[in-house]
Parts: sequence; structure tokens; C-alpha cells
Amino acid sequence: MGVFMRKVHKKVIILMFIMVVSLFGCSKTNKYLEVFEVYKDKWIQGNFTEMYQLLTTDSKSYIDEATFVDRYTNIYSAIEMTNIQIEINGELIENDEYTTIPFTLKSTTVAGDIALDNYKVDVYKEDKEYKIKWDESLIFPKMISGDKLMVENYPSKRGSILDRNGVVLAENGTISVVGIHPSIFDLENRDEKIKEIATVLDINLDTIIEKLSRNTNPEHFVPIVDILSNDEKLASLSNRESEGIVINTKESRVYHGGKATGRLIGYIGNITSEELTANADKGYNELSLIGKAGIEQVYEDKLRGYDGSEIYIDRNGEYITIAKKEPINGSDIKLSIDLGLQNKAYDELNGEKGAVTAVDPKTGEVLALVSAPSYDSNTFVTYITKSQTQEWKNTNNADQINRFSNVYSPGSTMKLITAAIGLNNGELNADEVFNINGEAWQNDESWGSYKVTRVPPYNESVTLREAAKFSDNIYFAQVALKLGKEKLIEGIKGFGIGEEMKFDYPLAESSISNSGDIDNDILLADTGYGQGELMVTPLNMALVYSALANEGNIMEPRLVIDDGTEATIWKENAIKKENVSILVDDFSALINDEDGTAIGSRIPGVNIAGKTGTAEIKSSQDDTEGTENGWFIGVDTTTSKISVAMIIEDVKGRGGSQIPVPKVKNIIEEYINR
Repeated sequence: MGVFMRKVHKKVIILMFIMVVSLFGCSKTNKYLEVFEVYKDKWIQGNFTEMYQLLTTDSKSYIDEATFVDRYTNIYSAIEMTNIQIEINGELIENDEYTTIPFTLKSTTVAGDIALDNYKVDVYKEDKEYKIKWDESLIFPKMISGDKLMVENYPSKRGSILDRNGVVLAENGTISVVGIHPSIFDLENRDEKIKEIATVLDINLDTIIEKLSRNTNPEHFVPIVDILSNDEKLASLSNRESEGIVINTKESRVYHGGKATGRLIGYIGNITSEELTANADKGYNELSLIGKAGIEQVYEDKLRGYDGSEIYIDRNGEYITIAKKEPINGSDIKLSIDLGLQNKAYDELNGEKGAVTAVDPKTGEVLALVSAPSYDSNTFVTYITKSQTQEWKNTNNADQINRFSNVYSPGSTMKLITAAIGLNNGELNADEVFNINGEAWQNDESWGSYKVTRVPPYNESVTLREAAKFSDNIYFAQVALKLGKEKLIEGIKGFGIGEEMKFDYPLAESSISNSGDIDNDILLADTGYGQGELMVTPLNMALVYSALANEGNIMEPRLVIDDGTEATIWKENAIKKENVSILVDDFSALINDEDGTAIGSRIPGVNIAGKTGTAEIKSSQDDTEGTENGWFIGVDTTTSKISVAMIIEDVKGRGGSQIPVPKVKNIIEEYINR
């Protein structure tokens, strides 16, 4: 028993000794870990000053505080280092004088996310405190004294915008920079040369003088304006370096469509602080360019590229990569637009305020989308002349309104819709004779003084053909009343009006009425001939008439044709097949008949169905001061290649809806005879 007790006692003593040593070791280890945790927290916080206070005496003699703080601050700023995470990734290695702690550092940088798992830090005990031994490997593990940390950016390319035939509408290219070499420029005739440059470039003298005055180094190039390299203004300024007039080049976005495509394509520009905030976490910075209008803005996410970067160590010409992100170029966009047709449509508008939309009836592809007046997109990536500024002032910035995306009252172009709904519902027979007496009509006495009026020539016995040819308001008002509001509203929606339309470009929403309902007979009658509260875009109406060339179907409109989508029917049987030929015949009468009101749109060998329309913009029926917008919509029903809608604003007293008739004819003829 005594022997047994002695053995137990000996084991207890040994166990207690092990526990004391273990506790002492844990306490010692904890001290090393504690200082590392504090250092790590200061590191993550970016508190480099307090990080420095945790360094050993030797480390502080190796690097002073200001240099330490500056190095971390400058490096982290240059590589845009954020979201730092630090974790111990292995066992601590204890030595006689210090303990080594291995750890991993993860962060986000300009070159992408990095994860470096080969960091090591030595923690020493100095007197009664524990301190960090520092050298360059605690910036990056592969770094040593004398190394330089470098960042190289690899710019990406923005995608190009192309028309349907591959013609470039917007691309990355080069432009010229007109500038001055001050030390040479100032030698002689300084004032005369400033006046000459201002006159040639069409800018103010003060613009040049101010830019020169801000320059402090006479040997520095002073840029005055960016300008297209093919601008004829450059001719008189080229090859004059000996006079201090210098023309350099630089990379820029370049647009090739002129004013015809300006409102559609838009332009890019320097990102604003508001845009930077709205697009946080998308990789933009203060120097980024971003789409400001048009396709450039709508398809910013697809067109933009993502710049690449490389963070590397320069060791006397030897390069050691820390992190690298390859640039990702933006994607090209191929539009359904035909640049030749777009130019033709813009030329036909010839300075008018208006819009043109052309579609392919069989595919729904939008062939032209024009707003006038417009701007040249290059204006916003080069410079604005005095003449341009004055033009904007004189026209009250008319070119800043995107008319093809606006909604308008359809006027008499609505009559095709009313006729189709009547035929589709069996409420109208095209050969039925409506007996209408006189110039004005009302349904009953409840209308008070309100009457629907029609303009001569008109007949007392009217069929659909005569009603379409002579645009008889009373006839279509009576058809609408016969249909009733439910059938009329349902039928209008069957043409895509008052419903959401999927399209690659933001347009104003069409609507059937202000309230969405037709709540009285006067509004019902007025809607039937296009003078109610109905509001449509030019695209809406080009699609409506395209049904005459596509067996009564309306295709889903498409503007981008390289996205893998195929042509699909949006509104099937908007016009029932058995009614298509009737409507084609009756809505061709105003063009084909000798007494038609739109004979100016005839094209030899091609049948055009269509309708003129005058939309009155007035406060009441008695208002004589209101304006008028003139419509003409024509669709080629022979080859089914094109449907064109044109609206021209403020046509009252100068030709009305006859103004767009020959213009639409010229557009259609140019396209189908190409």
C-alpha cells in the first residue's frame, strides 16, 4: 500500500509540473498574439501611425515614422487597397528571442481581389512589452529593401456601335488637339495669332487668353480645343510649329453619323459625382467616361469596358507580379438602323421639328429612328463653337428634345385602327353606306353645343373607301359609337397602344386617354377619328400600319439585332386576315385615286397604303389660336419592306398634313429602289 501511494504522489507532482509549464507557455503565447491582434486591427483600420508605435526599437531605427506612414498611405492609395482581412493561417513558431506568426492577407485592389498566404511577422519581447519586427515583407511578402512598388493600368476599349450593314456609327479613334507652345508662340505677333486662332476655331478670345494665363511653364503644351481630325478648320493651323501653334492627337470616342444619328446614338462624357454615387461598386472612378444620352447611355453596361491593372515589384529592372487583372473590352452593338435610310429621313425633315420612324413589317426591325433638329454627337467630345452656342440660343435648344421618343395625338392616322376594329368585330361593313348630312354632326342633344366636323370634299353617302380617302371625321366618330368603349379600348390595345411595349430604347408610354378609360360618348366619338386623348409615339403608328404588309400581324419592334433574339409576333391578328386586303385597298385610295388627298406619295410599280393626319393642339373646340401637327404614314404593301411614320410639328397655315406626304414617299422610294 505504501509503495503504491508513493507512485501516485510522484505522478501527481509530474502532472502539476506539466500544467504549470503549459500555463506559463500559454500566457507567453497569448502576449505575442495580443500584440499581433492589435497591430492587425490598426492595419485593417489604416491607422499607420499607431501601427508604427508597435514596432521594435530596431525597426524604428530602420524606418522613421513619417516614411512608414507615407509608404503605406501612398501604396494603398495607388493600388486602391480596401476591404483588408487578416487571419493567422498556421502554427506559431517559438524561438528563443521571438515568435513567428504566419498569416494571410486578403483585400480588394485596382488589380482585383488578392489573397497572399505567405506573410510572416516576428514578435519580440522588449523589456516588458511585445513589439513587431518590421521590414518591407510586411508590405508584400516578396518585397525587400530598395524595391519599388509599381502600378500599371491597361485601359479597356469601349464597344463600337454599328448599323445593320456593319457601318460604324461610334468607335474609339483619335482626334486632334489644337494647342500652343508658349515660349515660341510669344516670340512675335502673339495678339494677332490669338485673334486668328479664335476666328478660325470660332471661339472667344478670352478662352485662349485664360488657358495661356493658367500655364506656368512656357515649355509646356497648352491645349486649346479638341477637334475632329478631318475638320476643315485645321487646314490653316497645320504645320505652324515654328510659330508655336501645335496640333497633337489623342484617343477619343468618334461618331460617324452626323446630326442624323445624334439623338439616337447620344454621346459619352466625364462621369459626375452624382453618377459615380449612383453607379457605386461598378468599377467607375473620378476619371471614368460614361454614356450621357442615347444608345451610349441605354447600353452603357454592354458598351463599357473594364480596365485592367498590374501591381508589381520593380527590383532594378526585374519585375515581380503581385496581382494582375486583364482588361475586358466592351461589346459591340449592332443596330437594326440603316444609316443610309437614317440620313435620308433626316434630310427630308430639312430643318423641321419632327420625327421619323421606319420599320420592317416582316421582322419588326427599326430601320430609322430620327428626331429633328438634332446634334452631332462629336460636339460633346470635342468643343462647342460660338456659332453652335448662338444656334442653341436662337432655337431655344430645340435639338435637345428627342421627338421620336415623345407621344403625340395621332390625328386622322387613328382612322385605320378604328376601321380595323369595326371590321374585326363585325360592327362595320366596308361597303355599308353611312348617310351623313352637312359639315357638322352630333349624336344627340346631350352633347350641347359640341359637334364633330368634317372638311370638304365630302359626300352625303359615305363608304369606308370614301371615308378613308377624304378623312371623314363624322364617319369614324359614328363607327366608334357603334363599337362602344369596351370594344374600342380592347381593339386599340390589340394594336399595342396603351400597353407596355418591349423595346431597346426608352420611349414615352402610349395611352388611350388621360384616365385610361373612355367615360363619355363625346370622348368615344373623338377617339374614333384621332382627336380624343389618345397619345402615341411615331413607332406605335409605324407598327400599326405595318400590319397591312404582314397579314394583319404586328411584330415586336427590335433595335438591337446582335443579341441572339429572333423576330417574333407581338400582336397577332391586330387586323384579321380576311380584312387586310379590304383595308389595304381602302387606305390606298387616297394615294392611288386621282382625287385622293395623298397622291404626292405615289411610287411607280409600288402600292402604298397610308393616311394623312392633322392633330389639333387647342384648348377647346372654339380655340383658333392652337397649333397643329402633321402626320403621314405610308407602308409598302407590294414588297412589304418598309412602313414609315413621319410627324412634323406646327404645320398650321403652311400646308398641314400635306407637308410630310412627299417626304415619306421619298424615304420609301429610296429604300425599296436601292
